[in-house]
Amino acid sequence: MESNNADGREIRGEIAPGKGSNRVSSIENGNKEQRNLELPIATKEDKAPAWKQFLRHLGPGFLVSLAYLDPGNLETDLQAGANHRYELLWVILIGLIFALIIQSLAANLGVSTGKHLAELCKAEYPLFVKYSLWLLAEAAVIAADIPEVIGTAFALNILFSIPVWTGVLITGCSTLLLIGLQRYGVRKLELLISMLVFILAGCYFGELSYVKPPASEVIKGLFMPRLKGAGATADAIALLGALVMPHNLFLHSALVLSRKIPTSVKGINSACRYFLMESGLALFIALLINIAVVSVSGTVCYANNLSPEEVDQCGNLTLDSASFLLKNVLGKSSSIVYAIALLASGQSSAITGTYAGQYIMQGFLDLKMRRWVRNLMTRSIAIIPSLIVSIIGGSSGAGKLIIIASMILSFELPFALIPLLKFSSSRTKMGPHKNSIYIIIVSWILGSGIIGINIYYLSTGFVDWIIHSSLPKAATVFIGILVFPLMAAYIVSVIYLVFRKDKVTTFEDNSDSIEMEMEKGSPHFSRNKEGGTVPYREDLADIPFAE
Repeated sequence: MESNNADGREIRGEIAPGKGSNRVSSIENGNKEQRNLELPIATKEDKAPAWKQFLRHLGPGFLVSLAYLDPGNLETDLQAGANHRYELLWVILIGLIFALIIQSLAANLGVSTGKHLAELCKAEYPLFVKYSLWLLAEAAVIAADIPEVIGTAFALNILFSIPVWTGVLITGCSTLLLIGLQRYGVRKLELLISMLVFILAGCYFGELSYVKPPASEVIKGLFMPRLKGAGATADAIALLGALVMPHNLFLHSALVLSRKIPTSVKGINSACRYFLMESGLALFIALLINIAVVSVSGTVCYANNLSPEEVDQCGNLTLDSASFLLKNVLGKSSSIVYAIALLASGQSSAITGTYAGQYIMQGFLDLKMRRWVRNLMTRSIAIIPSLIVSIIGGSSGAGKLIIIASMILSFELPFALIPLLKFSSSRTKMGPHKNSIYIIIVSWILGSGIIGINIYYLSTGFVDWIIHSSLPKAATVFIGILVFPLMAAYIVSVIYLVFRKDKVTTFEDNSDSIEMEMEKGSPHFSRNKEGGTVPYREDLADIPFAE
């Protein structure tokens, strides 16, 4: 960056390393005098009112919040309310506060590095580890998609008396809907998803207004931790396990790349702040909906006018049987309201799950394929197990598959969460935008807690199954011999990810190169009218981002 001053002396400026800002660190003249100059660049985005800047960042958090409102979450909420009334609401509150912290780390990772979590995993880990993480991430997408597919099929069964297996096939056609929406960019998809979230909220808030649970008991359940009664600990662990989804971390770190963010430190910090506010709003709405679901089932299942049949249903509440909850209040229309809410939850979650699968495949493998082929592959892999189980086992088999899918997600959470915690706290990945020491401590305590709870839940659940298994003793012993080494390998893998030192530096101070590319008129960079620079992600060009 050279120019001549009024005296005809040559001036050369260098962008200060490590700042990512528009600072000239040295000026050369005849006597080598050096001093600092600020070259302020005020972008159009910087000048906009704060509320307009916030609206530009609105969207990714609502897509991400659907992982906390999917049919798997609704089923655990319904069962927690039916078993323990309002006593486990505090678990949902703590879980969503933890989710906000973790999701904000995923958003910050994408904003600060310009790469999403799958891409950073590909860059950092050896070949075997990289492909192992990719397979686990794909399995997480499939496991997350199973409750969404089955939940939508249950909704269609309630509304139109369609067999569950037929509903699974119809749900697969949501791929066509996604393909159509992608033509208009991710902002239109975000708008549709937000509308479905509010439909879901309207259904459950409407039910809540009819049921009228005691407000004092609900507040007490939110802020007074209790684990009373049989199965309370297991239900609390199930609630926590259903809240934090591994594929959601990949999704959030990629969705934030759909916004044009100035490359200055101020621009990145502002974007991180707005994404935190937006995620907080979306997850607050998700919290209210989860509270409504638990409160509805807790109020109805503890009513005095339940028939013996309804008491039995409350003892084993599933997505397929929960439509009776408001029958005494709303009559026949109760099942319709419930089915609409379930349909909105399942369909919107399925769309975001497909998006997560796209980013994971692109990030780990850098595959270049047509969008419709990638969508079809992602959806088909998830639909096949749901279809087979629903044909063989019917509604009860499909319901058990949801439980298995939740256990798989709990099993796989560390393999997305640990890389996120390490990368967001690493100077080699984040540069000056790495987490502060306080965020590092808090996030690792929370992360270790949720991982420890999941490992405890899985191991004790398996041991309990071994002890009470109805299989022949020889078969039980064989399964134990097979599974225990796998559990040991699982723990070793988690320890490896935690203690492995990052070896690849992906953070680059490319301020000089950006300036040079702009001066050359490179098509891979764009300048807005007042000077801000925005990198262009050519490798993500086939995934339609908003302008």
